[in-house]
Amino acid sequence: MIPVYAYRDNSCDPRKCTVKKLEKAGFLKIFNSISKIPRNTLLLDPTAEKALSPADKYVKSITVLDCSWIVLDTGRVRSFRTRRALPFLLAANPVNFGKPCVLSSVEALSAALYIIGEKERAFEFLSKVGWGIRFLEVNREPLDMYAGAKDSIEVIKIQEDYL
Repeated sequence: MIPVYAYRDNSCDPRKCTVKKLEKAGFLKIFNSISKIPRNTLLLDPTAEKALSPADKYVKSITVLDCSWIVLDTGRVRSFRTRRALPFLLAANPVNFGKPCVLSSVEALSAALYIIGEKERAFEFLSKVGWGIRFLEVNREPLDMYAGAKDSIEVIKIQEDYL
């Protein structure tokens, strides 16, 4: 089981924060400083040039950035060796429902786990929020296709065909 982490900058309401719910359930560890994130982690970064794929299943850990991208020091984020962007998916969270690529942290982590083959764990993560399973219902077809890809190049081709 791949360890899961989150960088959280406290910019969201802690009562609604999906990362805080996952931490409380014992599913991940939160870091409040980018410098404390393990350097060998796979960082989920929407600005990354390479898409997440099943080929990434051997990573040491996965870290999601739960923060405001307006104030994030992107230079420090780009210094991570392994950064991956998620392919096209629709949000199912109440704030951004139906919006493409505007996922909550629990949606992003669950999508990553699903794509690398940890589908049961993806369901567990999503079960911690009332609307979580809806994310899988809305995105089942593309998630299954991405999870069946060989590598990042194939994920991008699937994404292009899907769109």
